[in-house]
Amino acid sequence: METKSTSSFTNLVDQSVYVPYAEDSVLGIVVDSRSDNFLVDIKGPTLAFLPVLAFEGGTRRNIPRFEIGTLIYVRVIKANPGMNPELSCTDASGKAAEFGALKDGYMFECTTGQSRMLLSSPTCPVLDALGKKLSFEIAVGLNGRVWVDAASPHTTIVVANAIMN
Repeated sequence: METKSTSSFTNLVDQSVYVPYAEDSVLGIVVDSRSDNFLVDIKGPTLAFLPVLAFEGGTRRNIPRFEIGTLIYVRVIKANPGMNPELSCTDASGKAAEFGALKDGYMFECTTGQSRMLLSSPTCPVLDALGKKLSFEIAVGLNGRVWVDAASPHTTIVVANAIMN
């Protein structure tokens, strides 16, 4: 649920279509590859674009190769109404950090409110409880996509089901 403040009241709005904002971390799916950028579905009103140079150490000689359907964890760097959002696979300091292609694992969708809950501070109770018992990796996008990977498919499904339910 997205929080919107109006005067002294705060409203929680559960969005079905993600509205991108600068600095959001999202999970996207590559839908097209062009010479100078990738087109990426981030569940927004328009496709986003990821320049081929928007990677740590990105040069014309060092262009990443993503096949159509590749799941990537990216950061929104520009988001203006009526324009395609621009993405990057680096943090604000230009380092790759956690951004890039997500291999293996399982991706599922939830509401934007659920994704914000999973990213809440200090920690999400569901993820905290799961982390005490199981070993897994997770990437949560503010666009309502979640990726989970673990050593075994069984653990991956257990974590995904616990989050979805």
